[in-house]
Amino acid sequence: MRKRQVKGKKEPSLKIIPIGGLNEIGKNMTLLEYDDQILIIDCGMTFPEDEMYGIDIVIPDFSYVIENRDKLVGMVITHGHEDHIGAIPYLLKNVKLPVYGTRLTLGLVENKLREHQVVGDLRTIKAGDKIQLGDFKVETIRTTHSIADSICLAISTPAGVIFHSGDFKIDYTPVDGEPIDFSRLAEIGKKGVTLMMCDSTNAVRPGFTASERVVGRTIENIFRTAKTRIIIATFSSNVHRVQKIIENAVKVGRKVAISGRSMENVVALAIDLGYLDIPPGTLVDLKMTKNIPDDKLVIITTGSQGEPMSALSRIASGEHKSVKLKKGDMVILSSTPVPGNEKTVSNVVNKLFEKGAEVIYSDIADIHVSGHACQEELKLLHSLIKPKFFMPVHGEYRHLIQHARLAESLGMKSENIFVLDNGDILNVSKRRAAKTPQQVDADAILVDGLGVGDVGNIVLRDRKLLSESGLIIVVAAIDRESHQVVSGPDIISRGFVYVRENEKLIDEARRVAEEAIEKCQKKNIKDWNTMKSKVRDSLGSYIYQTTKRDPIILPIFLEV
Repeated sequence: MRKRQVKGKKEPSLKIIPIGGLNEIGKNMTLLEYDDQILIIDCGMTFPEDEMYGIDIVIPDFSYVIENRDKLVGMVITHGHEDHIGAIPYLLKNVKLPVYGTRLTLGLVENKLREHQVVGDLRTIKAGDKIQLGDFKVETIRTTHSIADSICLAISTPAGVIFHSGDFKIDYTPVDGEPIDFSRLAEIGKKGVTLMMCDSTNAVRPGFTASERVVGRTIENIFRTAKTRIIIATFSSNVHRVQKIIENAVKVGRKVAISGRSMENVVALAIDLGYLDIPPGTLVDLKMTKNIPDDKLVIITTGSQGEPMSALSRIASGEHKSVKLKKGDMVILSSTPVPGNEKTVSNVVNKLFEKGAEVIYSDIADIHVSGHACQEELKLLHSLIKPKFFMPVHGEYRHLIQHARLAESLGMKSENIFVLDNGDILNVSKRRAAKTPQQVDADAILVDGLGVGDVGNIVLRDRKLLSESGLIIVVAAIDRESHQVVSGPDIISRGFVYVRENEKLIDEARRVAEEAIEKCQKKNIKDWNTMKSKVRDSLGSYIYQTTKRDPIILPIFLEV
């Protein structure tokens, strides 16, 4: 018999607030807010887009979290990838809260906090644990991904059970022998799930994602036939991949050296925590590899995404201190380019070929498998969890839409599926869910060096203009009393034209600037900001008419 809701009693409702990770790949962060309590799931970063000149990384907007710092009950991390943990140091500089994660995940977080000189309250959990954080009862469930110690979450709240898949794929033969916990997922689904948030990265791909063991077999075949030095690049966080590389190196009697700071840090951490099993005498110092025959050496390195400062990029350009590429070296890129990185990866591959290396990458061999579920795996998870409401997460808009359509094809009503944007608020109760008209700030925050958020659209616009058309500096000395020009104006060009080959243009530009200053003097304009604006407008108009370029114009007046 259906229970009647007590008249006048409000049904408990929960706010789901994505701060990052929607309509983008990276900076995953989601808030669950109930009454005066907020639980955070993940806190990641992403890499800058091409037009973000000089930007190092991009992190979520923490303003809503900081404003509500008194409500924070904790943060739970699903796994240790940068797009899920990379922004934690920046958040912990502003707020204090306990951070929960598995051993490897927190080990990676601890390394990041140490680099940033930030102290964090890190609390270790394992798959199968249940922790109470305010009104949120969080259960962690073992899952499989491209990094060890990954978990998904079943969060019991007064508004119902919220399931978060984390990043996952269904690997029936994982390297560590720990498959996804299907039985527990089925039990959770049977009890009833109000809302599921699920990884959408590979929602556009049909079929299944291949097992990590496929890569292991490919690596084994390559290692058995190789007669030269092997340099293999992969993600430093993919401990299982590193384990397979080392195992196969040992099988063929090769020593292993590590290159790249992040790879060195992760390998050291994984050894300490017991996630890597390496026979004694296998690892050698990179600086000592000159004494090892080429056919007895494997170098594991960072740079599979073509990052400009990575070890592999420096090897390809001949700038690496310890590794000089030799003709015939076998270089393996055990990855596929992250969307947007295709060109940088291609550039590195071309440089390697130019130096005479034999390059093996994803286009010509099964040297990488994704860590994310394809359509058939997503269907299986939907069938196990059977949520009342569904919200696709972790993906660009096309991924979210495709995942929404997939859920609908499985019988879910379209009105129960919510494709949101960062900053949107979804109100969820046991009986209903609805997007609210309110939003929270969820802009991308740009990190440039030590500066966080001090580079905005105007600065990026200026950097773009500088990169495209260069800079013109107008320098003039003006008498303090008479306000007459006593020297100049002189024109300095940087990145605009080569002065010696464009003397006529520079002379004319000087004349235009001089006329603009004289007009100001005739009108008795003594305000320097106004004078600079007039010079900028006049010179900018002339330059554009003459060259169809739009350089930044910087007038500098010196009072003498």
